[in-house]
Amino acid sequence: MNDHGKKKIAPIVVTVVMILYFVLYFGVLVAVVPGIMKLLLGIIPLLLGCCMLYVCIQRLKEIDGGEEDDLSKY
Repeated sequence: MNDHGKKKIAPIVVTVVMILYFVLYFGVLVAVVPGIMKLLLGIIPLLLGCCMLYVCIQRLKEIDGGEEDDLSKY
C-alpha cells in the first residue's frame, strides 16, 4: 500500500465509527421517545452522517492532492 493509501485509513475509520455511533445512539432514542420526536430524532443522524461523509470525501481529496498536513497552512 502506498503512502497515500495508509493516510486514507484513519479518516475512513473515523467516519464509519461516527456514523455507526449516530445510528445506534439515535436508534435507541427513537425506540424510547414517543410521538413526533421520532421524526426529528431520525433526521438528526441522517444529517450528521451526510456531513461526516462530505468531510471525509474532502479529506480524501486533500490527501490525494498532497495536502497531508493541512495544519502547516496556519
